Amino acid sequence: MTVDTARRRFLQTLAVGSVVQPMLAGRPAAAQSDPTESFWQEVRRQFAFREERVPMNAANLCPSPRAVAERVRELTRDIDVDCSFPNRAKFGALLEASRGAAAAQLGVTADEIALVRNTSEANNVVNAGLPLGAGDEVVVWDQNHPTNNVAWDVRAARRGLSVKRVATPAAPSGADELAAAFERALTPRTRVLALTHVSNVSGVRLPVRALCDVAHRRGIHVHVDGAQTWGALDVNLRDLGCDSYTGSAHKWFLGPKEVGLLYVRADRVADIWPSIVAPSWGGGVAPRPRGTRKFESLGQRDDAALAAVATTAAFQNRLGRARIEARIVELATLLKNGLVEAGFELVTPMAPELSGGVVIAACAPDRRGPLVTALHERHGIAGAATGGLRLCPHVYNTRDHVHRAVRGAAALRG
Repeated sequence: MTVDTARRRFLQTLAVGSVVQPMLAGRPAAAQSDPTESFWQEVRRQFAFREERVPMNAANLCPSPRAVAERVRELTRDIDVDCSFPNRAKFGALLEASRGAAAAQLGVTADEIALVRNTSEANNVVNAGLPLGAGDEVVVWDQNHPTNNVAWDVRAARRGLSVKRVATPAAPSGADELAAAFERALTPRTRVLALTHVSNVSGVRLPVRALCDVAHRRGIHVHVDGAQTWGALDVNLRDLGCDSYTGSAHKWFLGPKEVGLLYVRADRVADIWPSIVAPSWGGGVAPRPRGTRKFESLGQRDDAALAAVATTAAFQNRLGRARIEARIVELATLLKNGLVEAGFELVTPMAPELSGGVVIAACAPDRRGPLVTALHERHGIAGAATGGLRLCPHVYNTRDHVHRAVRGAAALRG
């Protein structure tokens, strides 16, 4: 079988429809429970990047597979050819298909999912929309993204809230030690516990389920920034137990740009006000859309990108979400071991249960930028200088890519 034939067959299995073909790269899906490296090589070929410039910064931005990029291009052209209301009417159903696909992956209902523009917007919807007043306390992790950290300071300055930051051990011994740091910080005034599932500045994974149990016994709303776990880990939000959760399609989910996810548990939707009200809201104070759709009253949207979320979900489902998580953990572990052998100290825990796909090696602040630039220019690996040397492999990466990243980092370390 030629590479082109294998590629076409692979793409056919990823078509969006009521039935997904039971073959993947010429083999039954059931036989792929423990895929070989050749399987992952075929996955890599579904992405358009060149071997000279390999992306390894999924914590910031991922390439989309060809199936997703082509879907966005196809639908964008459809609008450009005919932008009339009658032609665009079909995008309502396509949006609902995307909402349903995202909800099904995360184990919740479509009425609990809003497709907004990115994690930052989704975090701010929760931040600005929860009914909080003077004297109420919000507990945050000091490793949260600014939209789930500084944004709370801004609201506190306006509304008289109290924001308490929790620092966790640099080298946590286990989940219990991480959970204990937050439990000690909670007080009778605490109304919100704002967390990050996996930190983009350390790679540490918090024990969210345990923290939700602790917080809910005290009546505390738990908000989770899932920017580094939606699409990377096999997340079930019912099992996770949080009240709200956010993510971006352009990161680990491998989806279109400028689409974000906001989950709000059904019994909390009515409590949260939207940040923006546009014509789709309706003419009164009460929202016309049902459920979390009230958070999508944002004016004109990129309909093609929203529709392509369903295509992305089909791609992930075809690979298998548990299989995706296992591959990310495999590559991250290979990368960690390689960096340690090369003389780097890890910021990210070695244990998979305390981390995810974000891998960060310690590096002096004044060395981070030059090291990342040189790694890209001389070795063709795109990382980031966030928290150290940050490298985040995904399913489009191969073991050879990881080995190249380690060799490059070692050479540049000197």
